[in-house]
Amino acid sequence: MTYTNKKVAKRAGLAVALTALLATAATTLPTSTPATAPVASSRTATTGPQWCPGVPGHRVDCGALDRPLVTGRPALGKVTVSYAVVRHSGSGPAKGTVTVNTGGPGEVVIDRAPIFGHALGDLLKDHDLLLVDPRGTGRSERIPCGVTDAEYRFGTRAQQRAAVERCATNLGPKAAAYTSAATADDIDAVRARIGVRQLSLYGLSYGTYLMPVYASRHPERVRSIVQSGAYPLGFDPLARPQAQAVSKSLHRVCERSLRKACDGKQAVNDLTTVAARLRARPMTVPVTTEHGTYSVRFTEGKLANLLYEAASREVGAAPGEPSLLGQLPAALNKFTRGDTAPLRTLVQEDGASGSLEDQAPYIGVVCNDYRQAWSAKAPVAERWRQYRAALAGAGRGEHGAFSAAGFNEGPTDGGDVCIGWPRENTAPHPQPTHPKLPDVPVLVLSGDLDANTPDANGVKAAKQFRDSRFLSVRNTGHVPEWEQTGCVTGVSTRFLRDGSTGDTSCTRGLEPITVAPVGK
Repeated sequence: MTYTNKKVAKRAGLAVALTALLATAATTLPTSTPATAPVASSRTATTGPQWCPGVPGHRVDCGALDRPLVTGRPALGKVTVSYAVVRHSGSGPAKGTVTVNTGGPGEVVIDRAPIFGHALGDLLKDHDLLLVDPRGTGRSERIPCGVTDAEYRFGTRAQQRAAVERCATNLGPKAAAYTSAATADDIDAVRARIGVRQLSLYGLSYGTYLMPVYASRHPERVRSIVQSGAYPLGFDPLARPQAQAVSKSLHRVCERSLRKACDGKQAVNDLTTVAARLRARPMTVPVTTEHGTYSVRFTEGKLANLLYEAASREVGAAPGEPSLLGQLPAALNKFTRGDTAPLRTLVQEDGASGSLEDQAPYIGVVCNDYRQAWSAKAPVAERWRQYRAALAGAGRGEHGAFSAAGFNEGPTDGGDVCIGWPRENTAPHPQPTHPKLPDVPVLVLSGDLDANTPDANGVKAAKQFRDSRFLSVRNTGHVPEWEQTGCVTGVSTRFLRDGSTGDTSCTRGLEPITVAPVGK
């Protein structure tokens, strides 16, 4: 990631722990510690497979269990699901067990055990931490479909759709294995294996979709839930909240910037102009990663992705350092004046992290589970008719500075990307958007500069539950735990401990991000 904070604050939040610990993983964070090997203290040990991670100050127990690949279809075989339990460091029995999902879909969890051991801090003195790699990721038996991250991210929209269809074809009947319901049931099977009666659920990003699925399927096993960077199960398939949040974020960063580095209204006007120009005439941008150079056709849709997804990432992690969001007003303004170089540079820097990781877990969950603007039961030609009708029905201005069609070419997990995903050999029932959920304490956190999972979606996510609290965190982006003071992580861990947020005033006083001045 280009914009990363390398400093560990005295009371570091999740993001600082993530960046700092990942940066030094090769030398200080063993992810394949030999079983029973001591690490850092007399209480630190791992038991189980060779890959079991070491967490300083904690014993870690690891294991795996076989699960049906597709329930009701034994001929398709099984999938091995792996887990790690970071044991509490204090004496006596654990007061509870927290399980975390870091998002994606398809993010690894187990190898981040040292990160969570550091970030959750005091909570793990008397709580255990359960980490389960979702099926097809990390230590839980990869099932590749032949589509890489770089190919998928950098491809044109037509190429992305073709990649989705190829993924489904290569998986065949195994495509039905990738659902949030299956992953939720895997987590519950692990819960039963380790002998825990209830779990506190902590979901980040996609984890805020997965955890309500778990809660709906295993309500009696849920103690409490924290959702960070949240969206509801019944989200808008045309992504209107995200599009509108892009403009709000530009307004907010300009209003809060030192010496009024930019004007919010002008920044949105500039964005409107740039979107229209790219709609008429896309530009080609070479993006170089460690795996090679890609020629990216930068369209209105790619601009949308840059503004709502990439620019929301890590906002607040290092407010005094350059960030994608903080540089966008100036880059957009220069583009309107004929200077495309600053925007090209931002595109190249953001794209430099492209990987060759297989996208089966991501594509499978997105296309099996997510709400679409067409009927999954319809043939492809009819799906296209329904989708175009939905776009045409979007009101003027509902997508902010973008056209409806243009913005919906941006999401790699939405728009028309799954329109060719076949119904045969895939999940027979879509994920319900309004299932019955347990009456347990729920905290939903959102960054007020997040256009990926904006406040509007966070509010709807909270309303899924009867006993919920919604908290918007000023000057932070997607997953507000990225902020560096530890304020947000403190709120989360207090809630996981006793169902109370405590004093949340710190969430209103976080430092504004640095904004590059717009030239006059």
